[in-house]
Amino acid sequence: MNLYRRLLELVKPHWHRLAIAMVCMVGVAICTAALPYLVKPVLDDIFIKKNAETLKFLSIVVFLVFTIKALTEWGHAYSMSYVGQRIVAHLRQQLYDHLQRLPLSFFDRMPTGLLMSRVTNDVNLVQGAVSNAITGLLKDPLTLVGLLAVMFIRDWQLSLISMVVLPFAFFPVVKFGRMLRRISTKSQESMGVISVILHETISGSRIVKAFGMEEYEKERFNRENIRYFRYLMKSVMVRALSSPLMEFLGGIAIVFVILYGGYRVIEGVSTPGEFFSFLGALLLLYEPIKRLSRVNNVVQEGIAAAKRIYDVLDTSPGIQDEPDAIHLPPIQRELELRNVQFRYENEPVLRDINLKVSAGEVIAIVGVSGAGKSTLVDLIPRFYEVSDGAVLIDGINVRNVTMDSLRNQIGIVTQQTILFNDTVRNNIAYGDINKSDGEITAAAKAANAYDFIMKMEQGFDTLIGEQGARLSGGERQRLCIARALLKNAPILILDEATSSLDSEAELEVQKALENLMAGRTTLVIAHRLSTIQNADRIVVISDGRIVEEGRHDELMECDGEYCRLYDMQFAQGDNNSTVKTVTNVSGQVNK
Repeated sequence: MNLYRRLLELVKPHWHRLAIAMVCMVGVAICTAALPYLVKPVLDDIFIKKNAETLKFLSIVVFLVFTIKALTEWGHAYSMSYVGQRIVAHLRQQLYDHLQRLPLSFFDRMPTGLLMSRVTNDVNLVQGAVSNAITGLLKDPLTLVGLLAVMFIRDWQLSLISMVVLPFAFFPVVKFGRMLRRISTKSQESMGVISVILHETISGSRIVKAFGMEEYEKERFNRENIRYFRYLMKSVMVRALSSPLMEFLGGIAIVFVILYGGYRVIEGVSTPGEFFSFLGALLLLYEPIKRLSRVNNVVQEGIAAAKRIYDVLDTSPGIQDEPDAIHLPPIQRELELRNVQFRYENEPVLRDINLKVSAGEVIAIVGVSGAGKSTLVDLIPRFYEVSDGAVLIDGINVRNVTMDSLRNQIGIVTQQTILFNDTVRNNIAYGDINKSDGEITAAAKAANAYDFIMKMEQGFDTLIGEQGARLSGGERQRLCIARALLKNAPILILDEATSSLDSEAELEVQKALENLMAGRTTLVIAHRLSTIQNADRIVVISDGRIVEEGRHDELMECDGEYCRLYDMQFAQGDNNSTVKTVTNVSGQVNK
């Protein structure tokens, strides 16, 4: 019932359109009932009594009835379609807006394809449920009342006989509706899996081809596609069976009506006009009943879809602004992580983290994979919320400031280059689309991206493809750096920004990073330890704890975890007979 109430809440803002639709529904119901009512004077007065005046009058009346019925049906259909489509647009926007507020932890556990299915398929099913439900609950019952009135006016005894079968006609409506809700839930879950497979294989097409997994992916998709097909056919079977069953039950009632009503006409108790007027109303009566059955099927599918949508909408954003949150001024003194603990789904990730970073200081964070480096820096912009302790900027807890003012102070460049299927200009200006062309060009130059941009056919107006598919890895990374430069945030997070690049591309990117880091409070997660030797301070994380802290030379003398990581990395490089040339944060070249 809560779902029904929430769906009706979506309809309330469109009450004026619904009022127009209701007026039209009343018109359709009256005109539908008028048609069988006019059968009696047509047969008795025109064909039996041969009254010419009645012929002229009834011809005009019938013409007006059909005209009004056509106009009101059009008005009803247009008004209800408008309401339905507006509800879809509103619900889709509401769902998308809510997704933007949810934390990263939600997306970590929810596949992208499944969310896409919620925003597309499920929302459309809800639209059908809402618009058809209103139509079915208003127009068809009004039509039923009008036709029943005609039947009782013409012959109340026949009406009572036909009503004996009517309750049985509603049995398929309830039974099949429940079946369809269960089938719809399973079919939409299957469609969600199909969406996941599509998203994974299309976005990862390079890997699929590189590992020769085309046949495997085709078989995987085929299995889920067949599963979805079977659910659809179950749905079709239930839908296809409901109407014939109702017609069969209605046919039984009509047989009794013809036998009893025909006998009454033969005996002279009733006129042919009265009998055929009644029979016409009865035949028309079963059409709205069948529509109610179909409406119930659509409603049950929509309710199942609405449950999945509201499961997402009811997911708490978790991380959001406090009611009294303040605007965070630019960092002046320091960034601090004080007694920070972090658990992910009750699994401890970070423990007893205490770290102070002075304004303008460059801090390198190192450790083995899975040590908690990326998680640590993700706590600063509140991508995740600390479980205990606090993150402070100039002594202000980041939980007490608005997320907009916090994240406006933080620029991020990661190993994973996130670009959009848009122009070079719009990708660089993504953080602030109102930036001038001069500012965008200056950022591109500082990121060492200007030269390769100008070599493109349309320069800054070139479309770069999905995830920057038309660019090399180094070019994509430099666009991300240009985007961070344009944002001009005082705090900078570099999360293994060069680890996936070859030596030549890394040199270009490293130069751009030096421009980006100048004068900023910087936290660098480094995969290649040679790139952070001249950092102001190096923090070593192991098993979720800070185990060492100091400059490169100091840590090497300690012969601890950092020394072990450093020796292991360079010993591996010697064994592979490779010589790496990289640029450190001071711009010096290490070989």
